[in-house]
Amino acid sequence: MLSWLLSGRLPLLIVLVAGWALTGVTGSAQAASGSWSSQLPGLMVAMSDRASVSQGAVPPTAANNVQSAQLGRIHWQFQHAPGALLNAWLCHPEQCVALNGMRGATTALEGRAAGEPLHFRFALSPGQRPVRVQGLQLIVNYQ
Repeated sequence: MLSWLLSGRLPLLIVLVAGWALTGVTGSAQAASGSWSSQLPGLMVAMSDRASVSQGAVPPTAANNVQSAQLGRIHWQFQHAPGALLNAWLCHPEQCVALNGMRGATTALEGRAAGEPLHFRFALSPGQRPVRVQGLQLIVNYQ
């Protein structure tokens, strides 16, 4: 087969263009999708009129092409004492999303820049005693 190519029966230009086209199509389809996870330190939520904010969760440097990607589905989890009435949000620099429980998933931030930090925000319901929140975890899918 190689001798046929070298003998001039198929112009080298066609081979190069075809190879470039195939590389571009298959390379871009796989390059920007993936996921990363993060565990964040716990925090004490002590006020109802001012939110407590977790540390930011940032993609690891090994996350492929995350800086040019967009968020997909995000799974979250956190824990607090049973019976505590706590308002919780998952935040991106452009938007916060109310969370409806201690674990779940959301696509509400889908399309936002995946390279930006995410954080949790918590606030007590009026009249509640301070609550320790721990076990903060995120699994972030992006494409």
